[in-house]
Amino acid sequence: MRPEDHGSKLVEQPPNKDLDGLSSNRTAAVPPSRNPLALQEDAMTTTHHLPDLFALSEIRGPVLRPGDDGYAEEVTGFNLAWPHTPDLVIGATGTDDVVTAMRWAAATGTPVSVQATGHGANFPIDSGLLISTARMTDVRIDPDERTATVAAGAKWRHVLEAAAPHGLAGLNGTSTDTGVVGYTLGGGLPLLGRAYGYASDLVRSFQVVTSDGTLRETDANQEPELFRALRGGKGNVGVVTSLVCELLPLSRVLGGAIYCAGEDAEPLLSAYADWTHTVPPQMCTAFTLLRLPPLPQIPEPLRGGFWSRVAFAWTGDPAEGEALIAPIRSAVPVVVDTVAEMDYSAVDTIYAEPEDPLAGRESCALLRDLTPDAIRTFLDQVGPAAPDCPLLIAGLRHMGGALARPAAVEDAVCARDAEYFLETVAVLTGPQDAEPVERATAALHAAMAPYGTGLTMVNIHGRPGDEADRARAWTPEVYTRLQHAKSTYDPADLLRFGHAVTPAAT
Repeated sequence: MRPEDHGSKLVEQPPNKDLDGLSSNRTAAVPPSRNPLALQEDAMTTTHHLPDLFALSEIRGPVLRPGDDGYAEEVTGFNLAWPHTPDLVIGATGTDDVVTAMRWAAATGTPVSVQATGHGANFPIDSGLLISTARMTDVRIDPDERTATVAAGAKWRHVLEAAAPHGLAGLNGTSTDTGVVGYTLGGGLPLLGRAYGYASDLVRSFQVVTSDGTLRETDANQEPELFRALRGGKGNVGVVTSLVCELLPLSRVLGGAIYCAGEDAEPLLSAYADWTHTVPPQMCTAFTLLRLPPLPQIPEPLRGGFWSRVAFAWTGDPAEGEALIAPIRSAVPVVVDTVAEMDYSAVDTIYAEPEDPLAGRESCALLRDLTPDAIRTFLDQVGPAAPDCPLLIAGLRHMGGALARPAAVEDAVCARDAEYFLETVAVLTGPQDAEPVERATAALHAAMAPYGTGLTMVNIHGRPGDEADRARAWTPEVYTRLQHAKSTYDPADLLRFGHAVTPAAT
């Protein structure tokens, strides 16, 4: 596909030797009902043969089927809980590859999923075409405009490395190993969210390929319905190949965490809840209960222990930040204290999230407040009174501040009225873990429901269920708008994996 050829017509190319082999030698690896060479267009009975793959001869990256060398590595993301088995995976090397892949999918009626890092892989991709954007990692910084142009597979770590020499930083989350685009499409809940808002608030424009294979540019003025749906609506209306976002003039922060005994969770959480009502927006924090496994990569004395932790990130004067933190330090005995002034490039040390792939089950809810009753309920479910709780992490992040500020340009983020964000993570070491993890997760959310807004955030919603469950990431009004945008930009519902929005009825 040539960069200037952005129409919706699928261009057939002469047969390619590699794709000839793909058809004749590898088809047996996939059951006929899942073979993309024999997929049908909607209710039509027309069978698609080899010519439908001619357009893929222009793909510069690998085109792989189950059983091919490199297939397993290509489809595996950071979260190993849900193995992927698509019929076809394309390792896109650039925008042209994505356009070509989407045109082929549109012509054959093949459903499409997208993966960059796989941190948000909360569902199995078990058919269709998977587009991997992991090779698309280009980042370009404009220090005068204070912007970054970020390709689809780049991680926040790549942005920070490129921006730091200019004294700039991006609105990344608690781990810079996550992908910029997928995180931002879900709104993006940043490490410094109370100070600066959601990552999607700083997006200036997207380059996106819609399901008909059309490459589009969208911003606040150009195709505003598309721009609105992409900021918080996840990947329901197209495959983003790059975005332009604003950067922050920020090079250092005061950050780190205090770790206290898990048995001190009640007085620490009570003090934390009162304290959060008094701090300015520049103070970004979270309370977390941690049940850490006895793994060698976890340092002593934390390894294998049950801990209550408060993590901090402060963007103001370090001395002022230290004074603000003092009441939390004095609430209960502190065992480990990592709070220090640091280069922004070191912010991964604040939450110290796992760096290696794992099988994880995550969930979230948005809370209106942390009343004494809410605190007791939370601790009854996951605190010292629940010694057999299988959740690795049960956390409460302070929201408000800039996170409560209305978006300057309307978007699909529906968490601006929450005061706290409840998050859980469990590590699944085997099939035996699934039932107790699901039971504990469901019990916690049921118990905390009276204190919640009734909504979740799409990025950390966890494994999506039926439509009613998926719709909980948005208000009914926003969900309806997303359905109409879906009908406009993906009427065939090709992008239907994961946290999918159902197109509006026509």
